Amino acid sequence: MRISFLSLFLAILFSLTTACSSDNQTESDAANSGETADLLIEGEEPEVISGPHQFTEGPYWHPEGYLLFSDIPANRVYRWSGENGTEVFLEPSGNSNGIQADLDGSVLLAQHRGSLGRISDGSDQFEIVIDTFEGQRFNSPNDLAVHSNGTIFFTDPPFGVSDEDRELDFSGVFMLTPDGELSVLYDEFNYPNGIVFNADETVLYLNDSETGAIIAFEVDEAGMPHSPREFANVGAMGAGVGAADGMITDMQGNLYVTGPPGLTIFDQNGEELHIIEFDEQITNLEWGGENADQLFITARDYVYRFRMNTTGTKKR
Repeated sequence: MRISFLSLFLAILFSLTTACSSDNQTESDAANSGETADLLIEGEEPEVISGPHQFTEGPYWHPEGYLLFSDIPANRVYRWSGENGTEVFLEPSGNSNGIQADLDGSVLLAQHRGSLGRISDGSDQFEIVIDTFEGQRFNSPNDLAVHSNGTIFFTDPPFGVSDEDRELDFSGVFMLTPDGELSVLYDEFNYPNGIVFNADETVLYLNDSETGAIIAFEVDEAGMPHSPREFANVGAMGAGVGAADGMITDMQGNLYVTGPPGLTIFDQNGEELHIIEFDEQITNLEWGGENADQLFITARDYVYRFRMNTTGTKKR
């Protein structure tokens, strides 16, 4: 563990929060078509289900019916269910951030300590999958997406890493194939963060916390992303509460992004449909519940549940 990790991490992430938060969570796009308005349930507001915590991230809905989420500075992964509330699931967690499942059902962790970890079924500890590129330690793996062919894509911004401690001189988006081949997909963002596939895996979305830019890669039949294009922008770091961060998609092809305005929903053409404002910085989100129609949203202090009138993309 780097000596300066926690202080640097907290200084960077808490500096993203500004005084321009709203008093309540509200839907700020009043003039929507009937089709887009149907994504939201009239009168529904985000419900706090866990907290306060130190800084939550990386929600993942397990097929057995519970939510996992990271508390990065606490070095824990928590487990939440409606029956049992919040319990410690894993400690230490390698200061985990993003959480996803591999094809075999094992839990993958993007770890701010500089590694990609795995929790095998039945284990109460993580093992390191990979922690270097060409002999140099990763910066701070942040978020990840797993293609149905088994390739793991993960972002590696330098959040929480001092200049003296940094080994890689770029912030990469990496691809790790099932046979262990590691390569760089993209290296043109200073703070690559959220990454997600659409439902049929024909598009891979990636965002940049610094600028708020979201780009979309076309994905070929072999699962290889190519031809990135500008898709949308949620605003630069410091333009509101937080920065471009976690993303998910729904079965209608819409993209949900956490960022300075709160939760922004775009259609598949990059047109803004809704903004749901929060009174604290939100960081990431995940579909869950029996019908994958509930958004679980992590934030600086709390974890929220927000029931939706649509179905989310949920592969495993």
